[in-house]
Order: sequence, then C-alpha cells, then structure tokens
Amino acid sequence: MVFYYQISDPDYIVYMGKDKYENEDLIKWGWPEDVWFHVDNLSSAHVYLRLKKGETMNDIPQRVMEECCQLTKNNSIQGCKENNVSIIYTPWANLKKTRDMEPGQVMYHDESQVKYVKNVKKVAIVINRLEKTKEWREVLLREERERRDKEERFTHRTAAAEVKKAELEAQNQKKQQAEILHYTAVMKKENMKSNKYNSVDDDDFM
Repeated sequence: MVFYYQISDPDYIVYMGKDKYENEDLIKWGWPEDVWFHVDNLSSAHVYLRLKKGETMNDIPQRVMEECCQLTKNNSIQGCKENNVSIIYTPWANLKKTRDMEPGQVMYHDESQVKYVKNVKKVAIVINRLEKTKEWREVLLREERERRDKEERFTHRTAAAEVKKAELEAQNQKKQQAEILHYTAVMKKENMKSNKYNSVDDDDFM
C-alpha cells in the first residue's frame, strides 16, 4: 500500500511508503521524475514528489516545496516533536542502495545534488488539510515503472522517426532546388546553341 496526498497543485503527485520495507520498493522502482524528501539526521517517512516532464528540482513551486516538507516532518516520529528540523531532498536517481544497508536506508551517488530546507516548523493548517486528502492505494510499483519506461521508449522512437523524416525531406528539397538551379543555368540564352545563323561554304561539298 502506498499513501497518496492531494497537494495544492493537482499537476503534481505526492506519495510515501507505509513502512521501511515498502520504502525499499519505492527506492527500487521510483521514477526519474521523482524527488525524494527525508528529515535530515532523523528517521522519517520517505516522501516523493513526482515532477512534470522536463522539470528539475529548481522548478518546484514554493508552495509545493513547503507542503512536501510539512508532510516529511509530520511523518517522522521524532521530527514531528521537534520545534524545527532540516529537510533534505534529492532526485530519486541520486539515491544509492547497497546490500549491506538496512531497509529504508540510503546513500547518495552525488552529494552536490542533495539540497536542504532549514528550520522547517510545523504549520498545523497545512498538515490538517493534507491529512484529509490521504489515500491508501494498492500499487504495483514495478508494473507502473515498466509501463512508464515503455511509453518513454515509444515517445523517443516516435520523436527520432519524426526527426529523420524531417531531415530526409530537407535533403530532398535541397536536391530539388539544386536541380532547378542547374536547369536554369543550362537554359540561359548565352549557353544555348543554334544552327540558324551558321554559314556553309559550298566548297565543303566539293
């Protein structure tokens, strides 16, 4: 089961795992569009924000960022009791998992891609609103990811085919224009020959 929340911007999806074991599946089958949130230096839920295609972490709207941080803090047993906490976030693809790690534990491939939101304090009105939207869903994470990848490959193949088609059309147009220019040059008056005014010496026939 995966928890889903309806945040202020319906164009974004926010979800988190039920427990540390489910977090393992989320780590394994996340999407390249996902951004991972966690309380810094404390145990907490793994909260994911799914960006729109083509977006990066720098494109996250401020209000959406605040809501993700509130959810992350509120779903930390210790963090929710603290006056303020720091929230870390990074692209899903930056999460690193090794066999010797405990369930739910992660490292990072590139520390420079890990960002921080400092001094996150509880905003009760935001938490109360988000909790009212909380929904449990039975999700086949692997199947969803494989379907997403299949659609992505189809999109890339279609785009590549369109580019190839456009290049071929451009080459044909260039070739046609070159043929027209060549034909025009050949048909110029100074390049044409005629026998109309050629004189013939009768002696040539003797």
